[in-house]
Amino acid sequence: NVSHELRTPLTVIAGYLETLLDNVEAVNPRWLRALQQMQQQGARMQTLLNDLLLLAKLEATDYPSDNQPVAVDLMLLSIKNDAQALSGDQLHRISLEADAHLKLKGSEAELRSAFSNLVFNAVKYTPAGGDIRIRWWGDEQGAHLAVSDTGMGIEAKHLPRLTERFYRVDSSRASNTGGTGLGLAIVK
Repeated sequence: NVSHELRTPLTVIAGYLETLLDNVEAVNPRWLRALQQMQQQGARMQTLLNDLLLLAKLEATDYPSDNQPVAVDLMLLSIKNDAQALSGDQLHRISLEADAHLKLKGSEAELRSAFSNLVFNAVKYTPAGGDIRIRWWGDEQGAHLAVSDTGMGIEAKHLPRLTERFYRVDSSRASNTGGTGLGLAIVK
């Protein structure tokens, strides 16, 4: 597919940019900022391609690619730690409550992608110092994951379209968060 065809030339371009920037002393200062911007945009494009490939893979199958028991509590702990690092100087308070005995059958990589998209969205859209709560539990209705935060929330009129590819509640969010607009489509 197109994503695969774009990946190779993008990798070559990224490699040359990295080589140029490795020898930053030799780079004309007028070009340094341009090269850094090109590298940033190349990384953004690589993320977009990876998300498109993952989405295509998920949409092409009606069943999980792997059907093994996943220790969701440990996976969520890892995601929480990654989210804390992503939060950086925003100093979000991230809590995790997870039933250590509750497993889920599926592909750990695909579950990690879905769950981390939800948690990282909470980090991106929660103001500095805000709270993010991750919960994993089971009851008579099955297994549940909840990610809640003290961010501004989303108006009800946007909810039906949230999982559409590239849909954004506010187009200005794209430049602030660096997202691809595919995260919730992948979660779905």
